[in-house]
Amino acid sequence: MDLATMLAPELAAHAEHPVPARTGAPPRVRDARTGAWVLALVVALLLGLGLPWWQGERAAAQHPVTATDLAAGRAALDRVAVRTGPGPGGYERELFGDGWVDVDGNGCGTRDDVLVRDLTGPVVDEDGCVVLAGTLDDPYTGAVVAFARGERSADVQVDHVVALADAWRSGAQAWSAPARTAFANDPANLLAVDGPANQDKGASDASAWLPPEVGYRCVYALRQLRVKDAYGLSVTPAERDALDDALDGCVVVPG
Repeated sequence: MDLATMLAPELAAHAEHPVPARTGAPPRVRDARTGAWVLALVVALLLGLGLPWWQGERAAAQHPVTATDLAAGRAALDRVAVRTGPGPGGYERELFGDGWVDVDGNGCGTRDDVLVRDLTGPVVDEDGCVVLAGTLDDPYTGAVVAFARGERSADVQVDHVVALADAWRSGAQAWSAPARTAFANDPANLLAVDGPANQDKGASDASAWLPPEVGYRCVYALRQLRVKDAYGLSVTPAERDALDDALDGCVVVPG
C-alpha cells in the first residue's frame, strides 16, 4: 500500500471534522497548525514503515540494468532447479583447488587479475602481476576502500559471488576436481569487495545474505543467477524467493 492510500482515511476525516478554531485565532495560525499536524503524521508513517519506497528506488537507480539483462535473469530464475533439502555436507576449501591459479594463462594469478579489473588506479609490481595498491568503489557497501598490499591487504577481498560452500551443496560435489578448480577461478563469479562485508557474507546464499547496499541487490542477484544457471547449480525455495524479490527491485534503463 502506498503512502497516499494509507493517509487518505486520516485526511478525509480531517476534512469532514476540521479542528475547531480557537476564538480570536487568526486563520493563518490555524492553517499552520493543521499543516504541521499532517506533516508530523507523514513523518511518523515513514519512520514506522522503514525504508521509503522512493529511497529504495533511488538507491537501485545507481546500479541500473538493461531490460535484456533483467529478462535474462528472469529466464535463469525459471530454469534453475529448486531443491527441497539443504544439500550435502562435507565441503572443504581444498576440494576447489589450491588457492588462486593462472587459469587464463596470462602468467598472473586470478586474484590479481580481479584486483586489476575491479580497482581504480591499480599499481602492480615490476613483474606486472602482483597488485600493490589501488582504490575500491565497493559495490556491497557503497564505501570507498583503499587497498595496499601488506598488513591491511584483507581490507579488500575477492569474493566468490556464489560461495564455494554454496556451490558444493548446490551440485558441485558431483564435479571433477579440475572442474571445481576452474569454477573457483572463474572471473564471472569473482568480485573485489570490502573485506568485512565479505566476511559477514561467509558461505551464505541469497536467502541469508544480500549486500547492505540496497541498490546493488538487483545486480548481485543477476550475477548469482547467471553463475548458477551456467553451472547447473540449484537453489532452495527460500533462496529463489530472495532472488525473485531482488529482481523486483531492479531499475531498468533502455538497452
